Amino acid sequence: MSTEQTSEPHWWGLFSAGGVVAPFLVPIHIILVGFAVPLGWITDSGALYRVWWVKLYLFVLIVLPLYHWAHRFYFTLNDTGLKPISKLLAVLCYGGAIVGTIVTAWVLLQI
Repeated sequence: MSTEQTSEPHWWGLFSAGGVVAPFLVPIHIILVGFAVPLGWITDSGALYRVWWVKLYLFVLIVLPLYHWAHRFYFTLNDTGLKPISKLLAVLCYGGAIVGTIVTAWVLLQI
């Protein structure tokens, strides 16, 4: 048994969290923003986006599916024969998710 420690469990955890968040929160968000607001079921003055828990909800809604995508895309690329450059793929995929996290946090803090 190898005692080498890797960061892979952290990526699997974020992948799993994104896989849970996406099917539960995205449909609710589509119903609210795509149907309820345009049809006048609820009103939106834009002030709600300044509330901290709404920002947290949007952060989770955006960021966790990014890590789910990064993990799935990384393994898809590895399976298509790009395994020799797997380190570069990991940096690009997970790095993209990290950059997306930083940009999301910055934008939400600016609102």
